Parts: sequence; C-alpha cells; structure tokens
Amino acid sequence: MQDNLEFLQGSKRYWDQYFPGGDYDALARRKASGAPANAPAPRAPAAVAPATRRAVASNTAAPRTRTPQGGVSTAALTQENASLKETVQGLERERDFYFSKLRDIELLIQQAMDQDPELEKEDGSLLKQIQTILYSTEEGFEIPAEAEGDGAEEETS
Repeated sequence: MQDNLEFLQGSKRYWDQYFPGGDYDALARRKASGAPANAPAPRAPAAVAPATRRAVASNTAAPRTRTPQGGVSTAALTQENASLKETVQGLERERDFYFSKLRDIELLIQQAMDQDPELEKEDGSLLKQIQTILYSTEEGFEIPAEAEGDGAEEETS
C-alpha cells in the first residue's frame, strides 16, 4: 500500500509540474509532433480504451480550490465564542476576588490563633467556628493529593 501511495504522489507531482493547464487539443499536439493532421490517432486495444477514456476525462476537471463555507454561521459562532470568553474572564475575576477575601480572613484567624493559643482550645469560640466553616467541604468532595501539597507551600510563602 505504501508503494502505491508513493507512486500516486509522484504521478501527481509530475502532473502538477508539467501540465500546462487548459483543454487538451489533440490536433495541435499532432501538428507539433510532425504527424499529419488528418491521420487517425493510433488506437489502443479495446481492453485498455475504457481506462484511457476515464483518465482523460478526469484530467480535464478543474483543480479543486478551498472556499470558506458558512460565512454567516462562522461569524455568529465567532461572536458567541468571544462572548463566552468574556463571561469566563468575568467569572475568573469574581472567583479570584472572593478567594482573596477568604484568604485574608483565614490569615487574620491564623494570626489571632498564633497570638492567643487559648482560642484554639475553645470549641465554641467565634474564631473556631469561622475556621470550621472555612475548612469544611461538601459531602463526597475530596481534596486531590496534588492540591494538598500545593496548599502547604502557599501557606508558608
């Protein structure tokens, strides 16, 4: 199969290199070769003739060109894509904003606990309740092992 593919690719490259373009003019070709113009063209055997005709018919086809399709639908999809990107950027900004607020609250609580270690021992204290809320997770949610390592690095920096 690879040999066949390479042969066809070579044939196509040869065709692209030497085909002058335009329609095939048999009479002009005969005149150029020196054969009489009214002489009949040499006939191929009957078994080969249908294949030759198919090859000539496909050779006269116009070369394929790429044309952009769906101009209106492409523009609508591009506009929708841009709109979705803006929405995502807005949501990411909002997420980062609220995360930074929570991080600031977490740091304030940690500082207060470091200054007064007795606050950490009291179960009903306001700081302990806030800390419980900050570190609570949804049912079924598990912190990935990679994120646990990353979180420890953030706290120390």
